[in-house]
Amino acid sequence: MLAFFVVPLVTMMKSAVSDPVATEALPRTAKALARWNRAGVPPAPSQAALVDDIRSVSNDEQFGDLVRRLNSAQSGFRSLLGKTRRALDGTSGAVDLAALDSRWSESTYWSTIAEAVASPWTDKNLLAAVDLERNAAGSISAMPEGASANRLIMIRTFVTSALVTLACILIGLPFAMVAASVEGWRRQILLGAVLLPLWTSLLVRTAAWYVVLQDNGLINATLKGLGLTSAPIPLMFNRLGVVIAMTHVLLPFMVLPIFSVLIAIPRNLMPAAASLGAHPLRAFVHVLLPLSMRGVVSGALLVFMAALGYYITPALIGGANDQMISSVIAYYATAAANWGMAGALGLVLLAMTILLYAVYIRLTSAEEQRA
Repeated sequence: MLAFFVVPLVTMMKSAVSDPVATEALPRTAKALARWNRAGVPPAPSQAALVDDIRSVSNDEQFGDLVRRLNSAQSGFRSLLGKTRRALDGTSGAVDLAALDSRWSESTYWSTIAEAVASPWTDKNLLAAVDLERNAAGSISAMPEGASANRLIMIRTFVTSALVTLACILIGLPFAMVAASVEGWRRQILLGAVLLPLWTSLLVRTAAWYVVLQDNGLINATLKGLGLTSAPIPLMFNRLGVVIAMTHVLLPFMVLPIFSVLIAIPRNLMPAAASLGAHPLRAFVHVLLPLSMRGVVSGALLVFMAALGYYITPALIGGANDQMISSVIAYYATAAANWGMAGALGLVLLAMTILLYAVYIRLTSAEEQRA
């Protein structure tokens, strides 16, 4: 529990709000700029502190982290710090930074450094995860249009997860009702059809849908063979294909909770309702469906939470506009080496999951009190 849940969770939360790169690489600059009012350029002692810090950074990896940290806040630091370090290499004494590069006479670069070394903790990543940032006055404001798409991708993730959950309910509820209504080998076959996909790899199941959904795949070939369509229906690299594949993968997590609730419902309830003159549809709506809602809600919660973190299926089946937030997290963690943003996005997903679980607990508690 501690090793597999608490430690990774705390590490992710810490990476989302920690920003120690600049404070560790530029300790003298941090102390000197603490007294700077950020108007114009810092005084000469502060600039001398930065020169001493750059000379003291002998670890190339630490210097690279510093460059990436400052360049992520303001473009231009990559070339500016590289040029400055090369100019300072092998020198000693005072150096006129503005003479080395005119950008050192601009207050924006110094303000960026002052902000980076102000504290080893930051809310920058958490704000950026929802397309917010702090302006020059320190207030929280929306990022410029086109600067980030995290909020759009987050909304897309929730919409896709909701569609998959709805599809699983529409398919899973009737399937579970049929499985609960039969016995013996028929029930075993139905449950086996649900459980069998769980025994295979997710990548294999997704790859199978990659073949089935192609223009010349099984579905389009069947539709054309039956004369229902003359041209292939686009099922790959779009939202429809992603929903179909994810619904198949996550369907067992909907069927099994509903089935476990349905088999506990006395079988004489529906005949009793019919004997009292209720139409089968009315008996289903007023008797069976309310009693099965605990399983439906549990299954919906399981499917929705699992769908929020899906990565492989949207990556293989979906197009560029169908990628979910897990793809962005993977990009920040592996390609951009920005663990802070990866942790912040993961923290937002975790918060939403906890919120949904709290709603589920509240609903089930209210139902138990009514019972």
